[in-house]
Amino acid sequence: MNAVDTRSLLRLAWPIVVSRSSQAVIGLCDALMVARLGETALAASTTGALNTLVLLILPMGICFIVSSFSSQLYGRGDPVGARRYGFYGLAVAAVTQVVILAMLPFLGAVLQRAGSFEPAVLTSLTAYMSFRLLGGGAVVGFEALSNYYGGLGNTQLPMRVSLLMMVANVGFNAVLIFGLLGMPALGITGAAVGSAMSAVLGFGIMLGLFVRDGRRLGTVVPTLYATELRRMVRFGLPAGFNWFFEFMAFILFVNVIVADLGTTTLAAFMTAMELNSVSFMPAFGLTSAGAILVGQRIGAKDLDAVPGVVRRTFAVTGVWMTIVSVVYLALPRTIFSLFVSERGPGADELLATGAFVVMCSASWQLCDAAATTLAEALRAAGDTDFTLIARLAIGWLLFVPGSYVTVRVLDMGIGVAVAWLVIYLGLLAVVLFIRFRTGVWRRIELIDPVQDAVP
Repeated sequence: MNAVDTRSLLRLAWPIVVSRSSQAVIGLCDALMVARLGETALAASTTGALNTLVLLILPMGICFIVSSFSSQLYGRGDPVGARRYGFYGLAVAAVTQVVILAMLPFLGAVLQRAGSFEPAVLTSLTAYMSFRLLGGGAVVGFEALSNYYGGLGNTQLPMRVSLLMMVANVGFNAVLIFGLLGMPALGITGAAVGSAMSAVLGFGIMLGLFVRDGRRLGTVVPTLYATELRRMVRFGLPAGFNWFFEFMAFILFVNVIVADLGTTTLAAFMTAMELNSVSFMPAFGLTSAGAILVGQRIGAKDLDAVPGVVRRTFAVTGVWMTIVSVVYLALPRTIFSLFVSERGPGADELLATGAFVVMCSASWQLCDAAATTLAEALRAAGDTDFTLIARLAIGWLLFVPGSYVTVRVLDMGIGVAVAWLVIYLGLLAVVLFIRFRTGVWRRIELIDPVQDAVP
């Protein structure tokens, strides 16, 4: 590896790593605080956080493509053109909030039909998601502006705001969950309200900075083009559906397959997934930085440099995920014991099951690093259709039916369920690697000439 290029990757990546990790810490803090309320609340909050992410991942995935456009336009020396895509991302956020408000009255009925939850878990889950989703538009808007700035190479600004959101979320949660400073103790609902409030705060700050930077650039609101918005949605929808269908497969896996194994197993599995999200977010930050560099190289017409960027990104990400695997294998009970606040037979079963899942999760870390590196690189190049097809085929034709039959029908337990996650990520990495080696991404034109657009 070229040392200078590696330093460039890390210099761009570390703020994204901190930013993504802070977002994961928010979920982890929710789980740690709610764990004091018992395993029912823990199962509801961790499952509710995942379900909320699944509902938001489609518009968030569309906004991920903002960095692909802004990085390529930045590579071409067109900062005003890049800024337009920040506005297109904000339009996606506005539509998201309207859709959320329309669907909230039906949330409880949908959750009741979709999962195999015990009544107490279902009640808490519905309450948690109802309040958490009120900040959904702000979450998507923050993602849109973060990707806009990331495409410009300014990854430190979103990092600073993310850290502020993390601190605010912990404070809001402590006050609202446990009733500090004279506030009523809202329990699991307080966790949802605190997370929504921190999202609105972060988005408001980012929006203010976006307006300020527009004034400095000389155009707060540049001329916007309908054809550019359609083109962004054209490439962004497959990117969004990539994440959406993958998460939908996983949510079906959780709500129907894992939930059927009982509340203790569900709480253990979902808590282990929250823990894994902390280790994954640095990896996702590294691969996002690699995707920005890919986009900038493509924008500068330096296509031959792209494979080196991808190899370098995987090497650094793979080192991190290997370290995570070693820690998970060496200290599973010690790590999971942080989430067990009680003692007794039920707590012992939760600890044993959770430690087992943590240890098993070491097996998919490198596969996850490879799949995410390649998927992000292909997304930066605009090759979003193929990754969608690959995830659909592997996820819905193999992972979902295979895990359902072996776990729900044959009753083979949580160990086999985890094995299916390894199979899914391993096959996805192989398929995306073959796709990247074909070089189809070299012939994709993500950016249309501005003069061909119609205001």
